[in-house]
Amino acid sequence: MSDSTLRPLREPTAPIPLIVAEGHSPSEHFTHTKVSISTEQLEELRQLCPTETSVLGLAQASRDWWPLAMHWSLAGEVPVMAAAVCRPETVDQIAPLIKYCNQQRLPLTTAGGRSGVCGASIPLYGGVVLDTTALQGVLDIDRVSMVVEVLPGTFGPELETALSAVGLTVGHYPQSFAISTVGGWVACRGAGQYSTRYGKIEDMVVGLEVVLADGSVVRTGGTPRSAVGPDLNQVFVGSEGTLGVITRIWLRCHPAPMTESRAAYSFSDFASGLDACRRIMQRGATPAVLRLYDGRESQRGHGGDGSECVLLVLDEGDIASVDATMAIVDEECLGTDGCFPKDVSLVEAWMHHRNDTSGLQALTHKGFVVDTMEIAGPWSNLAQIYETTCAAILAVKEARTATCHLSHSYQDGACLYFTFAANPSSVDIESTYIALWNAGARNIVAHGGNLSHHHGIGLNRARFVAETLGPAYHVLVAMKRALDPNGILNPGKMGFPVEGPGFNSVAPSEVWP
Repeated sequence: MSDSTLRPLREPTAPIPLIVAEGHSPSEHFTHTKVSISTEQLEELRQLCPTETSVLGLAQASRDWWPLAMHWSLAGEVPVMAAAVCRPETVDQIAPLIKYCNQQRLPLTTAGGRSGVCGASIPLYGGVVLDTTALQGVLDIDRVSMVVEVLPGTFGPELETALSAVGLTVGHYPQSFAISTVGGWVACRGAGQYSTRYGKIEDMVVGLEVVLADGSVVRTGGTPRSAVGPDLNQVFVGSEGTLGVITRIWLRCHPAPMTESRAAYSFSDFASGLDACRRIMQRGATPAVLRLYDGRESQRGHGGDGSECVLLVLDEGDIASVDATMAIVDEECLGTDGCFPKDVSLVEAWMHHRNDTSGLQALTHKGFVVDTMEIAGPWSNLAQIYETTCAAILAVKEARTATCHLSHSYQDGACLYFTFAANPSSVDIESTYIALWNAGARNIVAHGGNLSHHHGIGLNRARFVAETLGPAYHVLVAMKRALDPNGILNPGKMGFPVEGPGFNSVAPSEVWP
């Protein structure tokens, strides 16, 4: 492959800019002890791959779109500053880099587009940030098997452009599509807005190439199905760089859609809309988009007085399949008491604004604490999870709103996506943020929901992992100890204990919250 194929075509998009006075450097929000890197070690890193140590470069590479960290940015702070940012330009440079960091006991945090919202790419103990965004490109497309081989730093638009040229699509369109990488989708177990048709990213992964902490390279998967023990793809999908570094990805594709169909409906209450969505899914219909908004989100995004719950539906694909799917949708919706058709232009309006986060950023600038909490639960519990979670969040001091929509559906349950905001004093922003998350997350788990549907764990949700998994948590920890015995890979994340020599003097719970 030529060097031009691997040259960065697109770079990460920074979140809210750092507010730093001219001539000053950003300060660090966390003040715990970090691992230092010597001059000799930096020179060794430079010999292995391009390495950056400028203050601005380190500051930008050491943060992501975590909403709480955006407040710190407005105060001129980054959570923690890495000591070096390494940007391999070929896959062959990654294994020696990781092996060296392991030998030197240097923490290594892998980052792609840094569009995550849970602090997963923050180098909590300093050390090295491994930036994958120079590793861009589609390496091969098997049109017969409909499998694409792609490098981890490839951004969404570049992947889909290459596939559309041969009549294919992966169908993975997260809200962060333009600013996130394929490696990030896999590492954080992401979901696209069309997932009800195409599945989440874990459904799309055929195989992975992964570099382990000792520098060894393994290949997982590669065939449609297997009975050779547990699915090793799923060990690394969602591992957020804590078990290995993903360097090559094989994904399932689909034929480019032949047609598209849209519809919109109004329900008298959220529970009846949920039940209609359940019946649609359990009849075997899987429209690409099936989004149900509660009354407050319907009013905010789709007009009205807040007394109706709007359902947006879109499907694409083969003409016969789409027609059959939309017929089931129409039958189940209009067969529900209190449901009426709405103007289909509501779907177009959503399509136009679906990736716009400017409103959330504007509220952050005004001092509001704003975030989202996406979870999944069984159909039998969803209505209760919705009611109790909104109530739990609103019970937090200074909370102003808690709203919800259904965004991804399955035969056995669905994803509920909560949006919440509070307006505390400037000194109470962090404590209010923590209280909102504690109230919402623990209520969801107590009522049968899971901790995350597609945003991942990172730093923000790490404190809930052990209590959520129960005895199974020890299985996860055993995998970490086996694959990363020196604990160098993204330490302090995913709820893992920090056990690496040289940076285990401070436990994650003593750093944050």
